[in-house]
Amino acid sequence: MKSQSNICMMLIWMIVSWLLATPLASAQEIRDRSNAQIGKIESDGTIRDRSNAQIGKIESNGTIRDRSNAQIGKIESDGTIRNKNNSQIGKVESDGTVRDRNNTQIGKIESNGTVRDRSNSQIGSASGIKKEWAAVAFFFFKDL
Repeated sequence: MKSQSNICMMLIWMIVSWLLATPLASAQEIRDRSNAQIGKIESDGTIRDRSNAQIGKIESNGTIRDRSNAQIGKIESDGTIRNKNNSQIGKVESDGTVRDRNNTQIGKIESNGTVRDRSNSQIGSASGIKKEWAAVAFFFFKDL
């Protein structure tokens, strides 16, 4: 009886340890330069503001939608970002460099999620979020 109790306790301990060590896949936070949370992007692409209201969504096919589910843009497989009129408004290169419609570098999304502006100053962070999604949130959402 005692060995069954020990096995149960050990299993419970292993499960709790695994749960504590496993990152939650529900949402990744978007933070400003002072590290204050300004929003989050959930694993399904739902974009929420700091009060948890849904303000948009990026679908798995790259379609960008506003809070009323209207299509307002698209992220193409090569990192090109287009507005609802299909005009290119920017691009995210494979190294995280963010360019505007004129191909001018306006920022960078580093591999650790640090977001920098054109002068290399940190303007926020989006750790664990696809670079293109972070670029939309920090640089292009207003242009969609």
